[in-house]
Amino acid sequence: MKKILLLSVLFFTATLVTHAQARYAVIDTKYILNKIPEYKEADKKLALLGEQWQKDIDDKQAGLDKMYKNYEAEQFMLTDELKKKREDELFMKEKEIRDLQKRRFGYEGDLFKERQRQVKPIQDKVFNAIQKIAIARSYDFVLDKSEGITIIFADPKLDKSDEVLKELGIKN
Repeated sequence: MKKILLLSVLFFTATLVTHAQARYAVIDTKYILNKIPEYKEADKKLALLGEQWQKDIDDKQAGLDKMYKNYEAEQFMLTDELKKKREDELFMKEKEIRDLQKRRFGYEGDLFKERQRQVKPIQDKVFNAIQKIAIARSYDFVLDKSEGITIIFADPKLDKSDEVLKELGIKN
């Protein structure tokens, strides 16, 4: 009976030790992406596009603000019918600006779609390089420390970001 209990404890301990030796790596995708020239270029283009669209919206908003000021100054002289017409115009202009802002910057808006078009192929390339390294080195899992949410502390010697860059053919 003692032998069986001792063998069971030894087997259980060996199983725990085996499971505790998971192989993993830590990478920083933000670091990797910032080293890729195509990503930097795409990021700059997207920033310029976003600024251009925001300027257009700001210009339309300034026009709307002017319309509001004019309406406030003139409303005492307007008939009820003209007041209603001007209020409807202001409402429609305001709705148009909100719709434009949503179309440009909203969830799945133009900026989101453009980011998908320009950045996703680069991200896929990085993901494939990470996957290739993980398979070749038999890592059980790979953690991304770029957002700071997943890992509180990472030993720098575990960071394989430079290897991913090397796999992508980018010099550090």
